[in-house]
Amino acid sequence: MQFIVIGRDGTDEKALDRRMAAREAHLATAKQMHDTGRWLYAAAILNEDGKMAGSVIVCDFESEAALRSQWLDNEAYVKGNVWETVEVTRAAVAPFWAPKQ
Repeated sequence: MQFIVIGRDGTDEKALDRRMAAREAHLATAKQMHDTGRWLYAAAILNEDGKMAGSVIVCDFESEAALRSQWLDNEAYVKGNVWETVEVTRAAVAPFWAPKQ
């Protein structure tokens, strides 16, 4: 089951500092999730000044509950209060992007 996860950073003056402090742990998780086929694609969301302001991840998990327990509940950007809001939406990835079964 594929999902789109959109995490939007806080907008306070310390938001970018929190992101940078959690970034190394976030990227380590991103690599692991990619290598295991959980994350299909990911990108930073940029604000009008070209600074990172959020993230979008296209991922594959058995269910939303699995997505949360196997990744999101322990995501560095969640635990580090980087993402102010997180939206999880079920999606259907095009066949050429979908993981091989």
